[in-house]
Amino acid sequence: MTIHEILLKYWQYPSFRPLQESIIQSVMDGNDTLALLPTGGGKSLCFQIPALFKEGICIVITPLIALMKDQVENLQARKIEAVAIFSGMGKREIDIALDNCIYGKIKFLYLSPERLMSELVQERIRYMNVNLIAVDEAHCISHWGYDFRPAYLQVSILREIHPKVPVLALTATAIASVVTDIQEKLQFDPAKRRFFKKSFFRGNLAYMVLYEENKMGRLLNIIHKIGGTGIIYVRNRRETQEVARYLIMNKIRSDYYHAGLSMPERTKKQEQWKNNKIQAIVATNAFGMGIDKPDVRFVIHLDLPESLEAYYQEAGRAGRDGLPAYATLLHHEEDHIRLKKNLEVSFPTVKEIAQVYFHLGNYYQLAYGAGQFLTLDFDLADFCNKYQLNPKRTVHALKFLEHDEWITLSESVFLPSRLRFEVDAPTLYRFQVEYASLDLLIKTILRSYGSAFDLYVEIHEGDIAKKMGITYQAVIAGLQKMQELEIASYLPQTDKPQLTFLQGRVDTAHLHVDHQYIRERKQVVEKQIEAVLSYVQASTCRSSTLLAYFDDFDATDCGICDVCIKSQKSRSQEAKTTAIKSSILAILSEGPQKIRQIVDKIEVGDEGSRIEVLRRLVDLGEVKITNGTYHIF
Repeated sequence: MTIHEILLKYWQYPSFRPLQESIIQSVMDGNDTLALLPTGGGKSLCFQIPALFKEGICIVITPLIALMKDQVENLQARKIEAVAIFSGMGKREIDIALDNCIYGKIKFLYLSPERLMSELVQERIRYMNVNLIAVDEAHCISHWGYDFRPAYLQVSILREIHPKVPVLALTATAIASVVTDIQEKLQFDPAKRRFFKKSFFRGNLAYMVLYEENKMGRLLNIIHKIGGTGIIYVRNRRETQEVARYLIMNKIRSDYYHAGLSMPERTKKQEQWKNNKIQAIVATNAFGMGIDKPDVRFVIHLDLPESLEAYYQEAGRAGRDGLPAYATLLHHEEDHIRLKKNLEVSFPTVKEIAQVYFHLGNYYQLAYGAGQFLTLDFDLADFCNKYQLNPKRTVHALKFLEHDEWITLSESVFLPSRLRFEVDAPTLYRFQVEYASLDLLIKTILRSYGSAFDLYVEIHEGDIAKKMGITYQAVIAGLQKMQELEIASYLPQTDKPQLTFLQGRVDTAHLHVDHQYIRERKQVVEKQIEAVLSYVQASTCRSSTLLAYFDDFDATDCGICDVCIKSQKSRSQEAKTTAIKSSILAILSEGPQKIRQIVDKIEVGDEGSRIEVLRRLVDLGEVKITNGTYHIF
């Protein structure tokens, strides 16, 4: 099939969006390609189409596990073979998935960057027939980017394993220095290097920045005036609930969303909003990535964003259908002070970083020298409570420990329980005869979930308990017993982040922390904060200011942002004043007039503005008053 036939068969699209076909053709020509496509620009098709066109498997690197799972499910729904490997999966489960990538018909292998640190994964990738390496959210590989993730530096390993396979790097936001850094870190071939950038200009999206002390009152006015569904971004989890409660009290269908919710809860809230059962979703920045909802009419920020890159991505979730939409940022002086204070919180001292590492060792009761490649559930709130740590400073301390390759920390993700029988059917039958107490449990699993001899299957302990007429705890006990007897591999569900120790535990005297990197990152963040404050205080078109930050200096004023509207009103008022002045002078050129005669003869503006201009002309000495009569010389 041609690429157009693939597009039509699997996605039912008759044609490509702007730049998509050029990017796809570049990849198919074997070029290392970097594509900057705004949020909603259709980045995933740029690697999915050429990967389907060519023989072999496409390896996709993405940092977001929830998005990774979503894309795999979407591909599978289109009858396209895809798997994902990420933190939280069992070793045997990973082993089977990698085997299928080598010997099976898998077309897409999604990997979190942390997984590339595993020698097992590297070795198995060596035997795969790889046709393309796709790096999503590629800005994460750059020290100068707004969301640098140290694990992304491992992506270059794929170039060493498969040096002739082209790389497609994709991102929605990147300034010039980040563009250069992405190409260098991914070892782009200078002779086969291509760069595509779609204009960030959004003609239907009005950027509004409003200074407001009464944010909640203004929030209600905006929602009532604009209508439709939208997103309200706030700073923390507590605020999501408070603002959602306030909106509900004011008869606006609302809900809240943050990373602390379980995955089923998040999915439910997300679906209700997508299906317009909820008008406004109040969320932290954990919400929105990978959500395809084109008819979002408003995105409102109640707090200043930490960078223009993050703001552009979040604001860009409005109006993807091309119809008028609004991205509104509400701020006041306290927000400016808070943003600068957050800078200090984001950079713990080396001593604090070492202390967090020391507490991690104690938290998991690791002996010195032990723990390398050990992966464990991580509860940040419990960890901070136990050692009386500031959560924000702790999160950033963990990020610096990640950079120096002591640990990796994955995002929170819900993984349902999975089970696989480790013996063949005849052996399982003999086991059932020998262990009659587990016979009904095994039969129920086989009847409910089909064959579980080759692959792991998702199971639901509650459903099994209901069918068997026993307690949930009894089902768990039975599954654990099967695991102990090595008849089955049972992986219980989890929705916690995963922390992996990359090296055996060391004492703080031998803990290397990169001081220079911390200083460089602080300089980057300082510039990002300065850019946000400059944007908020700008007297030029909001859209043009944003585009200039992303090195697009050719953009014209949008005409629909708050600055442009204010400027238009000012120009309109100036033109009206000039017209009134000309009328007054023309009238008085015919001879002295009373004020009522002058006002009634003028055809421009209202009565108040006519009198105001006349008074101004008197103050300037251009018109004189004698005995209540106006005249000029």
